Amino acid sequence: QVRLVESGGGLVQAGGSLRLSCVASGRTPGSYALAWFRQPPGKEREFVSVISHTGQITFTADSVKRRFTIARDNGANTAYLQMNSLKPEDTAVYYCAADIDSGPFRVPRVRGDFEHWGQGTQVTVSS
Repeated sequence: QVRLVESGGGLVQAGGSLRLSCVASGRTPGSYALAWFRQPPGKEREFVSVISHTGQITFTADSVKRRFTIARDNGANTAYLQMNSLKPEDTAVYYCAADIDSGPFRVPRVRGDFEHWGQGTQVTVSS
């Protein structure tokens, strides 16, 4: 079993920044992709960004790609999401997800590809 714990959420004014962290523990495989999804109030969960196990390949949703950056530190089993120039529409619960079948290079983006999920961290952006 892989356990994912997110942190770093909070309340921030529009234009501000936050950095989310996701720590993986338990039976982590040799290589796995990590991703961030978010669920705005009253809406479906949506893809934000994904990073391959090697860290060399990333993919980020068009809606945030100029403002959000994903990174990972495999030594610390941690993924990060740096969020800059935050907007009220970024308000959501942000979830970390792991695809343990991805190997070293895949960057899946479909919710169903991810077997393990964290509990989420709330990000609220005030106008």
